Parts: sequence; C-alpha cells; structure tokens
Amino acid sequence: MTSDLPTASAALAALRPRLPSPLEELRDERFTRRGVRLLLKRDDLIHPELPGNKWRKLEPNLRAAAEAGRRTLLTFGGAYSNHLRATAAAGRLLGFATVGVVRGEELADRPLNWSLTACVADGMRLRFVDRATYRRKAEPDVLAELAGGDCFVIPEGGSNAAAARGCAALGRELRGTADVVGIACGTGGTLAGLAAGLTASQRAIGFPVLKGGFLGAEIRDLQRAAFGGPRGAWTLDERFHCGGYARLSPELLAFASDFTSRHGLRVERLYVAKMLFGLTALASEGAFARGTTVAAVITGADPGL
Repeated sequence: MTSDLPTASAALAALRPRLPSPLEELRDERFTRRGVRLLLKRDDLIHPELPGNKWRKLEPNLRAAAEAGRRTLLTFGGAYSNHLRATAAAGRLLGFATVGVVRGEELADRPLNWSLTACVADGMRLRFVDRATYRRKAEPDVLAELAGGDCFVIPEGGSNAAAARGCAALGRELRGTADVVGIACGTGGTLAGLAAGLTASQRAIGFPVLKGGFLGAEIRDLQRAAFGGPRGAWTLDERFHCGGYARLSPELLAFASDFTSRHGLRVERLYVAKMLFGLTALASEGAFARGTTVAAVITGADPGL
C-alpha cells in the first residue's frame, strides 16, 4: 500500500455519493393498464459530476489506481463519451491527472464539441487516434504506445472486472424491490455486475445502445473475470439502439419528449431514453405478466443541451 492511498480514500469518501440511490414509483398508464408497476432507480442522483453507473464503475478503479501508486488515469471514448467526462471530473476532484484517447484523428483539427470541451476544462489531456488504431487499443503493443509512462489504464466505458464487482452493489440495492430490472448497455460492465447482485428470482434486461450483436459475449467475459463464471439471469434486447451509438431516431426523440411531458423528468437520450423506450414497448407487447414490478435504472442525467 502506498502513501497516496489514505489521501485518495479520504477524498473518495469526501465526495459523499448518495447511496443507495433513491427508488421512486412512477405511474405510467402504458404500464398500469397492463397491471405492471414501474419504478425508477435514480442512479443519476448518486453524485452531480459522477452520476449513475459512472460512479459505480470508476470508484473501484480509482481505489486500485491509488493502491498501485498511479496518479495518472488513461482511458478511451468517442467524441461524446459520458465515461470520458466522468473520468475527467474524477481526476479534477481527486487530484489525478487524466488522459483521454479519443476515437477519430480527424477531430483533432476541429473545434471541440461541448463534451470534449468539458473534459479539457476538467484538466484532461486529449489524444486523438485513427479508428484502426482505436480498434486495436487493447493489444499490448498498441496499449503500451498509447499509455506511455506510468498510467493506470481504465478500459473504454470503464468496464472491467473491478467495475463489474462495483456494479454488483446496484443489484443488491434492488433485491426484494422488483421482478425485472431494465438497464441501458454500452460496454456491458454495469449489466454484468447488476445481474450478479440480484437474487435468483429476479432478472435483468439490457438494452444495447450500439448495434452489432457483440455485447453478450463481452458480458460473459466480464462475469468470468469478475466472479469466476456466469452470474444471475439476464438477457439483451437489441431492437432499440436506433441505428447505433449517438443515433437518435425520430421515434426515440418523440418518446423522450412525451415522457418528459408526462412525468416532468428530462431523460438522457443516448442511453436512458433507449432503455425506457424498450421497456415501454415490452409492456405494450405483453412481455410482463400482470403483477410484475419493473425497475428502470436511470444511469445518467440529461445534459440539458
């Protein structure tokens, strides 16, 4: 254990995350007319700058970085990555230097979008790489070249074994509250941990926000790394990615606007709206038996842009 660890641990505690996150019942006639109860698990309220699954995945990695004596975090993401913004904010709050490897070298010559501007404002150094290199980022030689010095590497989306174990707490918080838990999925780490934390009588449904059908294998790999094998009952519904990451169909935008009108809650579009859209469609299809309680995990806040 290094001399940095007590300071980092104290700083993590000082961030005062709101845990367990609130659980709110939402009366929505699209569910109630089917005899289904809808709850919102408000992980977006955990911390104002590290909301939702970002806190749950980053916290164990930040502790691991401190234990290893590393004070620079290197991670990966696209131009609008929630994970990059959360890592940059964590670095500023806790005194870690941060480096963000961004997919798309052409972006280096363009004005920064609002998301990358926020990263830079929090002290993150951005490194833009071409897409071919980005796809190979986990290969040892490529990673060695990208990381350079003495960085602590956090994977894209923050999903690794430590993150999955951190997200198991989300499942434990939901024990005894819901029969089905819905969650949006990017890299799969949150679902891997969530399912592990639920009881045998509960099941989780993941709604991938990327197309390609690759996520199931990655979740199984994460569970093997984190827990030694499969854990919990979970499935994926691949129908609601709306064309891929950061793609927003007219139907999705209409749904999100209607949801806000009905309930006064602005929903984050890239992840949360797709999950709620999927759960609402499943309810209308009769996928949930009467008497079922469904919990929707609100993993992030709408940036209000």
